[in-house]
Amino acid sequence: MFKKVLIANRGEIAVRIIRACRELGIHTVAVYSTADKNALHAKIADEAVCIGPAASKDSYLNVRAIISACEVTGADAIHPGFGFLSENPSFARTCEKCGITFIGPRAESIEMLGDKAQAKETMKEAGVPVIMGSDGAVFNIDAAHTLANDLGYPVMVKASAGGGGRGIRIVRSEDELNAQITAAKQEALACFGNDEIYIEKFIENPKHIEIQILADNYGNVISLGERDCSMQRRNQKVLEEAPSPAAFMNEELRTKMGEAACAAAKVCGYRNAGTVEFLVDDKGNFYFMEMNTRIQVEHPITEAVTGIDLVKHQILIAGGEKLSITQEDVQIRGHAIECRINAENPALGFRPSPGVINSLHIPGGMGIRVDSAVYQGYEISPYYDSMIGKLITFAATREEAIAKMKWALAEFIVDGVATNIDFHLKLIRTDAFLDGNYDNGYLNRTEII
Repeated sequence: MFKKVLIANRGEIAVRIIRACRELGIHTVAVYSTADKNALHAKIADEAVCIGPAASKDSYLNVRAIISACEVTGADAIHPGFGFLSENPSFARTCEKCGITFIGPRAESIEMLGDKAQAKETMKEAGVPVIMGSDGAVFNIDAAHTLANDLGYPVMVKASAGGGGRGIRIVRSEDELNAQITAAKQEALACFGNDEIYIEKFIENPKHIEIQILADNYGNVISLGERDCSMQRRNQKVLEEAPSPAAFMNEELRTKMGEAACAAAKVCGYRNAGTVEFLVDDKGNFYFMEMNTRIQVEHPITEAVTGIDLVKHQILIAGGEKLSITQEDVQIRGHAIECRINAENPALGFRPSPGVINSLHIPGGMGIRVDSAVYQGYEISPYYDSMIGKLITFAATREEAIAKMKWALAEFIVDGVATNIDFHLKLIRTDAFLDGNYDNGYLNRTEII
């Protein structure tokens, strides 16, 4: 097993990884930018190294500085967390060349699955259901018009690279196609350095349901149930729950989706933790959307309902150990909900609200978990995402988990910056949420604030 792990990330996920390493008896190295010199992850790690100025490109995306920090501290592995370099195949290859273990999938898997058009073709080969659309990237505008007409409007124009809801446009008529392709390509180029796009049929009002998998180096792959991530605003997840409350979700469908996710992992020789994301229509038909080759923000709800520590398993798998659990060992018990608590102002279009947290009270009690890296006096930086923390509730039933979430949100006090706590309180009281009757577009159609 590793002697020392460097965490190439910041915020709550860096803290989460440090804690997992501690439980495994592994020393940790934090890296931080000048803007994060007082960050919690830099304070609680065994060692901390400054890797550059505030801008991400000069620090958390600075491969040379991160590798140098490994060499200086003697770290023999890197955990990339999520975001930043976590899905960068070039970074994974650099780690390998430098004799440092990358705690994640092989570079070839990241590369294959990072290109959504190529990933879709790979899934077809594995027999995983996919949405009808282009065979790879679309380069010709005339071909785009022909394809869109064949599929029938509405269609989706999507960036081949990247994620996080960027480079995606819904096109409802032929008159809109040229403009939306141009807009998607421009955004994709700005965000990912790649302006390739592909086109697929748009499924009206689908559910976004993802399957968590674990895969070791010996061909063993297991699925750990589903997460319902359909509560989204502009393709950005706001709240997640496990298992899905959808009326169509049952054990038979859960098994089918789990088997499809495992097939997706096996076809590309996947190892470590990963998430296969599907769109599901109201009849329970599911279609592959993409595979995320990293730990997810919403992983705690899967941990809650399975009792399986995903980050520990990431580290153990990367260290060469076989999975200690089989598919038969995975049991889904109870219900978990996660609210992403951000420093943002919903009344002003969710504008980020950087600033100093003057006072802070974090809720607690049985079945309540808060993953966070903030403290009283902590400054929410304008340079990075505005997440304050993730509030997770777990109970025997969904109704109990919702009740816990209401009181936990009411007890969560953050003074000094605007937050979306009241937004979440209103959201979980809506009939659509209480009934579990919501889809990907619900927040885009509904005024909560």
